[in-house]
Amino acid sequence: MAGFEVHRGKLRVYFQYQGEKCREPFGPDTPEMRERAKGFAQVLDYELAAGTFDYARHFPNSRRVARNTFGHYLEAWLKSKEREVAASSIRSYRNKSRKHLEPKWGHRQIHTIEHTEIREWIADELNYLASKTIKEVVAIFSQVFELYVASVKATYNPAAGIIVKLPDAQDPDPFTLSEIEKISSTPTHRPQPMNLMRYAIWDGPRLSEAIALCWEDVEDLEAGMVRYRHALVEGGWKVTKTKRSSRRHRLLKPAREALLEQHKITGDLAPITVEIVDRDNRTKRKHKVRPVFLNDQGRPFSGDQAVREKFWRAHLRLAGVRYRGPGNARHTFISQMLSTGLVPIHWIADHVGHSSIQMIQQRYGKWIHADGPDIHQAVEKLLDL
Repeated sequence: MAGFEVHRGKLRVYFQYQGEKCREPFGPDTPEMRERAKGFAQVLDYELAAGTFDYARHFPNSRRVARNTFGHYLEAWLKSKEREVAASSIRSYRNKSRKHLEPKWGHRQIHTIEHTEIREWIADELNYLASKTIKEVVAIFSQVFELYVASVKATYNPAAGIIVKLPDAQDPDPFTLSEIEKISSTPTHRPQPMNLMRYAIWDGPRLSEAIALCWEDVEDLEAGMVRYRHALVEGGWKVTKTKRSSRRHRLLKPAREALLEQHKITGDLAPITVEIVDRDNRTKRKHKVRPVFLNDQGRPFSGDQAVREKFWRAHLRLAGVRYRGPGNARHTFISQMLSTGLVPIHWIADHVGHSSIQMIQQRYGKWIHADGPDIHQAVEKLLDL
């Protein structure tokens, strides 16, 4: 039952809402105000019983109203994620939240948001976005509601059941052997990014792993024995994506040659101190390292964008090669290994630190016809046809 009481010489109403006893100021303690408070308490009882009670309408300045907005729970969710995911993921979450979620929903009382509203918002206001972006925004929306549901012991998540379908993933678009030859033979006054891309094409690391390679990770330069332990994403150092990604292997000849060329440039430079974030996204350790590949300012590349926009795009244009991003170096290595018809898939998966042999089969399970062996001729010779 709702009612009123005197607190520090003033009236306040009390009532039960969402399993909690709430108290809100009502006015000065006078006979007239007591009568009004009594009548107001009856109104609260009726609305609470009928399910029409709107906290923000009756008490717009209440701290509880501010704590019950979608924006409040969005901030709480973002704060919780800071301890769970990488800094680059947090930046992505915040960017999407500030651009798409806060303007539309931040001020709303979270319990008033309806399922149909969300669907209309997606159809009418997000339809200019790529399906992948819409899916990511809706995922944030749903997780914020999951936090709210858990916090107030509610049972209804209005974002549940909303599925954003993605288009079929595009097949890898690797460089062919003839294109690799054009890329490698085209003159450049930028030897370091060129060595980086030659190395990446013929060893298949994630570009974030290649730009984080340090001379401390090169166990035997002449034999080309290296290990991958770190990655550089948006200027931040971190350990590799998964434990499987931390790997040690021997380089193929073209990658080894690119590394030998690079050693002439950076092999004897003094170490720098970097802070490396561990896989829990919380633990940070300082290390002295000597990066293998450096940009024009003598610093490690901040990420793939710096390679793409300041070197790769222009170099492909000069080489007369159709543009594909620098990340396609990894696709190229995997596809070239498959195109030989000789390299076992499990060797490829171990070499590039891929999590799933099955995924390699699904994504890369076709020949590069321009480079692959003549299977028909081999079969005819084997069967003496």
